[in-house]
Amino acid sequence: MRLKNGLIIFSLTMGCSCLMQAQEKVMMLVGTYTYGGSKGIYSYRFNQMTGEAEVLDSLEMRNPSYLTLSSDGRLLYAVSETGDKSASLNVVSLSRDGSMRLLDTAPTEGADPCYVAISNQIALTANYSGGSMSVFRLSQGGTKAELQTRFLGTTGGPDLTRQEVSHVHCACFTPDGRYVLATDFSADRILSFRLTGQKVAANGVAAEVSADSGPRHLVFSKDGRFAYLMSELSGHVTVFRYAQGRLERLQEIASDNVGARGGADIHLSPDGRFLYSSNRLKDEGIAIFSVDKTTGLLTRIGYQPTGAHPRQFNITPNGRYLLCCVRDSDKIQVFRRDIQTGMLTDTHQDIPVSKVVCVQFH
Repeated sequence: MRLKNGLIIFSLTMGCSCLMQAQEKVMMLVGTYTYGGSKGIYSYRFNQMTGEAEVLDSLEMRNPSYLTLSSDGRLLYAVSETGDKSASLNVVSLSRDGSMRLLDTAPTEGADPCYVAISNQIALTANYSGGSMSVFRLSQGGTKAELQTRFLGTTGGPDLTRQEVSHVHCACFTPDGRYVLATDFSADRILSFRLTGQKVAANGVAAEVSADSGPRHLVFSKDGRFAYLMSELSGHVTVFRYAQGRLERLQEIASDNVGARGGADIHLSPDGRFLYSSNRLKDEGIAIFSVDKTTGLLTRIGYQPTGAHPRQFNITPNGRYLLCCVRDSDKIQVFRRDIQTGMLTDTHQDIPVSKVVCVQFH
């Protein structure tokens, strides 16, 4: 009996150990601009307990500046951000060992796609210079993309240099699965679209934001009640209450205090207690906010300086690390995150990548 019990305990211990090791390491996918020597997309194994990374594979692709994964992690969708006819959405197979293979390429018919989102066999790209959102139908297995339609943004903002033509910077699915919201950068508003099966139809304006904001990236709270917008020109974060394809403004708070006009990315911590937003061009770094999960409102509690041009960043699934793509420093900075306070500490475990602009975790 003692031998039997000992074997059971040993088996449970080994099982827990293997599970912990599996949870320690996650796959990390990295997108770049390729004008500085980068090949394109890189895959890594990242240890989310120690902050260490090892490169697994690379895939040549022109300017894969934004990436997103399928829900099962077998496919990677990447834009090619170019200003000519090669602007496209790419479908890539992703193996468990990190190896990648290009499966399909579909033109966006909109210049400089800089964002991609997928859901229910639909893919969306936000085409910055093209001032449009492209809607693709995905095949049953998700391996093929076919352009269905495009929706155009508008103008009207007061900045005659940055808002003189239409720009769309982000397009995302709402948590209820019934709508799409897109940031209409040059008109200082967020557009709403209704989802019916695989069809997307215009649904008016979800929200107006302050003039000269330049709305850029949008994220939702896990419960879907609140949305948070990072605006590029104003450098402000706007808090909204979300319902049925519409946004009600609750708060506007500064992320950038120096008027740099380079607001970039925005993310919530996995537990929803903290929000982070990146700022470029002057006093470059990441603003840190605490979140009132009842009201959705923010309080600024800190600021973490970074390298040059922190375009995009992401937080590991376990919440222990924040990885920031500092494009003009040619590296990913690895910051340790205090889960209790939200504060960041530079680990100096930089991951060198030429013109790095996007990091996603499997």
